[in-house]
Amino acid sequence: MASPLAGKLALVTGAGSGIGRATSRLLSRDGAIVIAVDRNGPAAQETIANLAAPGVDHAAFEMDVSSGDSIDAVLGSVLERYKRPPTVVVNAAGITRDNFLLKMPEADFEAVIDVNLKGTWLMLQRFGRAMIDHGLPGSMVNVSSIVARTGNIGQSNYSPSKAGVEAMTKVVAREFGRYNIRVNAVVPGFIQTPMTKTVPQKVKDIMIMQCALRRFGQPEEIAEVAAFLASDKSSYVNATSIEVTGG
Repeated sequence: MASPLAGKLALVTGAGSGIGRATSRLLSRDGAIVIAVDRNGPAAQETIANLAAPGVDHAAFEMDVSSGDSIDAVLGSVLERYKRPPTVVVNAAGITRDNFLLKMPEADFEAVIDVNLKGTWLMLQRFGRAMIDHGLPGSMVNVSSIVARTGNIGQSNYSPSKAGVEAMTKVVAREFGRYNIRVNAVVPGFIQTPMTKTVPQKVKDIMIMQCALRRFGQPEEIAEVAAFLASDKSSYVNATSIEVTGG
């Protein structure tokens, strides 16, 4: 039986750690050729080095998703190397700069919006256009967050950035549908990643008690849903956000 993503070219942002790294691993498992990109170039290289796939031409690039020029440079390198654009794009890059609204520097608000929201917009625009120009169907998966729906103290930048990602997903899915490019979002709950390591233990305990499964999720549990959305198994799933929160 053929692998769900056999031979497909898949690009993952934020691939140097957490959900992005786990997603890269699972896409490779499912047969994809993986392009790992991250602002931390060596971390992206490490992700690729750990993919046990002899003879597969995986690649890693340093890229800042908040910069159109940076994205264009990587897209150019990808087209030169593979002679085609990725038909799977997972937007997992994200940052936090938490603080109470009254104490938050304007620069911290802008940084989170630039990476999480504008970065997703730039990726959809640049890589979506490349798929359309090559006449290729595809799947684009955006990573949002449950705090987009619930709000979270100290995240007056992060919560709206991720809510914007969900809204954008629905808009772009409508625009790209005519080209047979699907756009969906995964909405993680609290997942054990480098991003959540900085959360104080007493806060983590409260979060766990609010979750029906009484535990944090693992990056692989988000990556499994991203891999499903990337594949033709979800061929009629479009403009949808899937919560993966443990209840």
